[in-house]
Amino acid sequence: MQTPSPPLNGKTQQIRDDLDQSRRRGPLQHIQIPPCPELLAQLQQAMSTPEPDLNLVARIASSDVAMAATLLRIANGPLFKPVGLPCTTVGQAMTRIGLRESVAVMTGFLAQHAIPVNAPQLARFWERSAKRAVAMATIAGELPGLSPDLAHSFGLFLHVGMPVLLQSVRGYAGTMVEAGARIDRPYIATENANHKTDHAVVGALVIRVWNLPPPLMAAIRLHHDLTAMGHADIEPEIHTLVAAGLIAEHLMRRHEGLPEDADWAGHHAAAMDWLQIGWDELAQWEEAVNAQLDAA
Repeated sequence: MQTPSPPLNGKTQQIRDDLDQSRRRGPLQHIQIPPCPELLAQLQQAMSTPEPDLNLVARIASSDVAMAATLLRIANGPLFKPVGLPCTTVGQAMTRIGLRESVAVMTGFLAQHAIPVNAPQLARFWERSAKRAVAMATIAGELPGLSPDLAHSFGLFLHVGMPVLLQSVRGYAGTMVEAGARIDRPYIATENANHKTDHAVVGALVIRVWNLPPPLMAAIRLHHDLTAMGHADIEPEIHTLVAAGLIAEHLMRRHEGLPEDADWAGHHAAAMDWLQIGWDELAQWEEAVNAQLDAA
């Protein structure tokens, strides 16, 4: 029997209501959201209890040969520097990797196969999403109160609206080129001008349809609404996710040798103020993130 969901707070409820209304009568009517993978729904259910059933999670992992092979490859790879005999079963692999890390791998695997990306405009989309998820989980380890699981999911799904729009909306590939080239307005302003919606809204809709945690839905919806950082009508957990996400993106870009983006240039001070960190702490976070990205 599924535990009833707790009531939502004001802004998160408003976002969910807006998504539902827009899906019925607004610009989201024609957006095709791929169904949530059944195994991901089972995995979310298994992990929703205070003490997840390890055997159940292992059975879910074993039910997809490719996903099981991915866990075994990671467990036997250089990241974990295995000593002794290699892992030969999913259970051994999960023991070596760790439960929550295994669940993160499985979530990424299932999302990637549910929403395949083959367009040149989104080259390395899932690879970069996985890196952002690693950066977010690392940052969450430095922030008491921020769930590493929620942070990882935020990093993984942050831009998932883009491939969904690419698959659903004619002309979106051209919009991506235009939005990336324009310096007179934000990326999502070009999306809205051309399609009356944007990837933050559509990404939140994916989370809504897939029945993933409501704070994840709200944070993805607001991840470009950075002028609202700190507003009292938005739940603190959502501000923390958005602020940490801005830092994770910045640190990932630095790791890749890319220039800072407009969101970081305009809003890093507000994000650092919200998280109550200074430049010395940010440097320590960058060192931790780089170590994880290098290892991965």
